[in-house]
Amino acid sequence: MILISKIFIISLIVFVVLMGILLVMYFVGNKMQKKQIEQREQIEAASQPATLFIIDKKIMPMKDAKLPKVVMDQAPKRYHRAKLPIVKAKVGPQIMTLICDEAIFDDVPSHGEVKVTLSGIYITSVKTLHKKTKKMQQEEAANGKKRRKSLRERLMRKQADYQKQLDYEMANKKSKEEIKQQKAEQKKKREREKKITV
Repeated sequence: MILISKIFIISLIVFVVLMGILLVMYFVGNKMQKKQIEQREQIEAASQPATLFIIDKKIMPMKDAKLPKVVMDQAPKRYHRAKLPIVKAKVGPQIMTLICDEAIFDDVPSHGEVKVTLSGIYITSVKTLHKKTKKMQQEEAANGKKRRKSLRERLMRKQADYQKQLDYEMANKKSKEEIKQQKAEQKKKREREKKITV
C-alpha cells in the first residue's frame, strides 16, 4: 500500500513537471513566432528587386563566408560557427557575398543570371529565372546523380514548407481582417446615410 502511494506521488510529480515544461515551451514558442513575424515584416519593408549573376552557392560557417565586417560584428559569437546558406554573386560591377533564405536556397541556381528580392545582403526570394538558367538547372539535374539528402537539408525543406504555410495563413488572416474592416466601414456609411436622410 505504501509502495503504491509512493509510485503515485512520484508519477504525479513527474506529470506536473512535464506539464510545466510544455507550458513554458508553448509560451516561449509563441513569443519567438511573434518576433519572427515582426522581423519578416521589417525584411519585406526593406526589400528591393535586383538582378544577380550567381557565381557560387554553398552552405558554410559564418566565419568562413567572408561576410562584411559590420555583419560579423553585429552577429552574436555563438552564430559565427553556425552554417548558413551563402551565395557569391555579381551585383552590377562588384562581386558580393550574400546570405540566402534557407527556404529558397535550393531554387537558386549554382550559375546563371537571376532576378531576386534583396533586403540588404539577405536574399528573400527568387523572382524569375532566364530561360538559359532554367535549361542549365534542368541539365544539371538530369546529368547529376540523385544523391540522398542529408538530415540538415531535409529539415531545411521542412522548415521552408512550414514557413510557406505560415505566410499563407498570415496573408489569409490579413485578408479576413481587411474584409471585416470594409464591412464595418460600409455599415458606418449606411448608418450615416440613414441619419442624414432622417
